[in-house]
Amino acid sequence: MIAQAKGRYIRVAPMKMRLVADLIRGKDIPTSQVVLTHVDKGCTKIISKVLNSAVANAKQKGLTEEQLVISKIVANPGPNWKRYRAASFGRASEILKRTTHLTIELDLKTK
Repeated sequence: MIAQAKGRYIRVAPMKMRLVADLIRGKDIPTSQVVLTHVDKGCTKIISKVLNSAVANAKQKGLTEEQLVISKIVANPGPNWKRYRAASFGRASEILKRTTHLTIELDLKTK
């Protein structure tokens, strides 16, 4: 691992985030940025923001975008926000608003 960045308590469900994360896992940085601009999902802006942060962390060590590849991208579940909604017969049903902890790790590209 050369550099990493974390996005925590992101207000998107982890399953939705994993759909996009699977598309860019193992790809180099320019290719993954192009994929993120063309995928029509709401969480692509969040993932690209965390990816740019990881790239900036790697640039502090003197590396360029062309030398890097996404070695690990994980969307783990964070804490759930619990909300309640009125149900029939005077009951209340629980609504879980899910959050995500996103971790992106970059590594050097192998030739």
